[in-house]
Amino acid sequence: MAIPTPAFLAGFDQQELVEADKAHYMHGYHMFDEHREQGALNIVAGDGAYIYDTEGNRFLDAVGGMWCTNIGLGREEMAEAIVEQVRQLAYSNPFCDMANPAAIRLCEKLASLAPGDLNHVFLTTGGSTAVDTAYRLVQFYQNSRGKPQKKHIIARYNAYHGSTTVAMSIGNKAADRVPEFDYANDRIHHVSNPNPYRAPEGMDEEQFLEFLVAEFEDKILSIGEDKVAAFFAEPVMGSGGVIIPPKGYLRRMWEVCQQYDILFVADEVVTSFGRLGKFFSSLDVFDVQPDIITTAKGLTSAYLPLGACIFSERIWKVIGEPGKGRCFTHGFTYSGHPVCCVAALKNIEIIERENLLGHVEEVGSYLEQRLGSLRELPLVGDVRCLKLMACVEFVADKQTRELFPDKLNIGERIHLRAQAKGLLVRPIMHLNVMSPPLIISRAQVDEIVETLRECILEVADELQKSGQYTGR
Repeated sequence: MAIPTPAFLAGFDQQELVEADKAHYMHGYHMFDEHREQGALNIVAGDGAYIYDTEGNRFLDAVGGMWCTNIGLGREEMAEAIVEQVRQLAYSNPFCDMANPAAIRLCEKLASLAPGDLNHVFLTTGGSTAVDTAYRLVQFYQNSRGKPQKKHIIARYNAYHGSTTVAMSIGNKAADRVPEFDYANDRIHHVSNPNPYRAPEGMDEEQFLEFLVAEFEDKILSIGEDKVAAFFAEPVMGSGGVIIPPKGYLRRMWEVCQQYDILFVADEVVTSFGRLGKFFSSLDVFDVQPDIITTAKGLTSAYLPLGACIFSERIWKVIGEPGKGRCFTHGFTYSGHPVCCVAALKNIEIIERENLLGHVEEVGSYLEQRLGSLRELPLVGDVRCLKLMACVEFVADKQTRELFPDKLNIGERIHLRAQAKGLLVRPIMHLNVMSPPLIISRAQVDEIVETLRECILEVADELQKSGQYTGR
């Protein structure tokens, strides 16, 4: 497919664009040495599940942008809704005593979709700011109810909750904890990653579950049950490697939270708006009624930036108690942005009208089945897939589960081969992670799996020939 050059690119040839990127654009998770040497893949167009670079190459985007292009790219009705709102009202102050109809209608809709009595919504600019808002809301709530000592947070190792200081501190991915940054650690604690594939030696899944629950309760008691305010958890851990916890894990952790008066914060930035076949997965998939849900990504299917912190009637009644004169001194210039809210409303309308949740149930089960066939391949230690969240973990030894040395960058090697064949997967050290758009077809699932199969076999052969892999 020939891609017409957009007007804003008309003054650049390809090499000039690469050099301008290297000279001026500092990316998220900027890898200084690699970017200096290789530059970036410059994307210029998108259509459904496909994206195109400035040279006209087409890629099946099995990453879904960053877990977020849920309804697919290039939707005309989304563009029309956005343009119409820009013409009518491009911005409205979201603070204090001002509102706009799009924000009001979106909050009303989110309250109707969220489980239980999660009827109150604070709109943010994305997932990280939604998590920051949840953290501050927990503080505000505990102070409002006269428990100023109850501020400690428990999360899991190798979680990802965003990239602001607080969100990154709540998350604890080893690869994200670079020494050049500082983290807020004094009231944030972590317990084990609930990854059955990496359970302690000799433990089956049921024993691992009991270990995790006991560890959580022990952590609460060691901190002091009167000091622990909230537990932050992704229902399925996304960037940490698509960690699907043992059956019953989240429900058991929630029960411990109920026992010790601890708020359960479900970070559904990735798992909401259809990725697991439901608008929200906490209750419908994992039988947990959270006190707070954070969401973003699929909320607008990435057409515009928006996030939300959705919380319970119980919290609202405490913080908004009449006669107290309280003010929640927290907000963002662009939260409740009318254009972003219209995009979210149109996105939800499309998901409902096209029954994309039902489609995910069907095509997601097919992806689970097809990806599972990769377990037989060399290099593949584990395949984890729940509907449209998937990960392949590569190991140097299948029996011991030993990883390849970091410097080998096995996930990147396979990703680059896939990219050359027109497939994008996300490399995270020894992992390839996938989160395709909800509109993906069975034929595109086949394309993902067969291309990945080819790349794994080619890399395994290359490593065996160089003596870096024994084939065990």
